[in-house]
Formats: sequence, C-alpha cells, structure tokens
Amino acid sequence: MLRAAGCVFAEEEARLITEAAGTPGELAAMARRRSGGEPLEQVLGWAEFAGLRIALTPGVFVPRRRTERLVDRAVEVTAETGAVVVDLCCGSGAIGAALTARLGRPELYAVDIDPSAVDCARHNLPGARVYLGDLYEPLPAGLRGRVNLLVANVPYVPTGAIPLLPPEARLHEPRTALDGGADGLDVLRRVAAEAPRWLAPGGHVLFEVGEEQVGAATTAIALAGLAPAVARDADSSGAVVLGTAPNPAAEVPQM
Repeated sequence: MLRAAGCVFAEEEARLITEAAGTPGELAAMARRRSGGEPLEQVLGWAEFAGLRIALTPGVFVPRRRTERLVDRAVEVTAETGAVVVDLCCGSGAIGAALTARLGRPELYAVDIDPSAVDCARHNLPGARVYLGDLYEPLPAGLRGRVNLLVANVPYVPTGAIPLLPPEARLHEPRTALDGGADGLDVLRRVAAEAPRWLAPGGHVLFEVGEEQVGAATTAIALAGLAPAVARDADSSGAVVLGTAPNPAAEVPQM
C-alpha cells in the first residue's frame, strides 16, 4: 500500500507502522492514513527530534530535523544553569523538550496559538508552564526583563509559497504554523520587536529562517535594538538568526 501511494521509504515506514499498531485493525487503519497522505509522525503518534521521541497528535505541526540546529545554537549561547527559557510558537513542545534535556534545569515557559499543539506540548513538557495564546500575550508579566533565552520557531513560509508545499504539510498541518505573511517574516518581526522588553541583559532570541530571508530577518532584529548574528549550516538552505540584548554590566569602560 505504501509503495503504491508513493512513499519513498515504504519499507521502513511499514516497519514502524507495524511496530506501533496494536491489532490488525489498527495496522490497516494506520496504513490507510499514511497511504492517504497523512504525515508518518502523526500516524505513529510521535516524531523523533534531537534524540527524543516527541508525542504528536493529528493536525499538529511536525517538528523538522533541521530545527535541531536551532537547539544546538541555543545551547551554545546559554550556559546558565536554571536559565529562564521561553519557547514561542512551541507547537508540540519539541524545542522546549530538547532544551530541557540539554540545559541544567531551565525555568521553561511555552506558548502556542493552536489548542491541539498546546495539549501536545503539555504532555511533552511536564513541569513547564504551557500557555494558549498569541505570542507574549499569555506570559506572566513578572517574566519581563528576566528571560535568558527566547526561542521562536515562527512560521516563515511566504503566503504565496503555501500552495507549493508538499501535501503532507499543506493539508495536514495548521496554516498558522506555516504561513508567515507576504515575505514569511510577519511573525518574526512581531517577536523581535517585543523581545527587548522580555530579555534579560545579555539574553538571546533565536529564529529559524530560509537563506533568502536572512538579510530581512537580521534587519528586523537590529531595528528592535538587538545585536544580530547568523549561524549557517552547510548542509541546509536555511539559517538560524540570533539577537542579543545589550548588557551594560559586561561593557568595558572607555579610558
């Protein structure tokens, strides 16, 4: 069935589905779902990300392996044990879960606008505070000026490119997790503009973007008063862009 449906890795997918199915009826139903174009991860009920198994339900954005580079970069710039971490547009909570596994007991907050994603994230992030709402809106006001690390895997597909996405994404993932507006950076600009109010001195905000969006993204970060930087992956067409809040205490006095 999977081979006939055009699944490139039909044999491997068949093995995973067979292992996940509890009964012959479940096996047949899962095979039909996958053959019908539903993402394998939603069919299985989990996605592999940064060495973790992230629980996933139908209709929730599937975490991409390329986003692991955002986690790597975030860990590189955040050495504090007990860092205050905010994961905006958290989806299933994959990034937050990976950061929790790699940082020393972070104080983690996560937000998403999609109720199904929030339910998933609450399952994947036990002990974290997970909120339903639009970006910063539901976060406690007491977090302002305290956030060491702000990660935001915002939607960054330009609206005009949505019809060109693979059917798996276009038909089975929420548009709010994909559509970033005319140039793909509408949500990034909103997050960047507000970030200085939430970041601690020397705190960082990180985004994943396409290579062609790097210039506009770093401009948005600079306009917000943050110091921009870019981390590229030679094996990918995208990049991680980073903004760092000023830290007056770390500045060397001029003589």
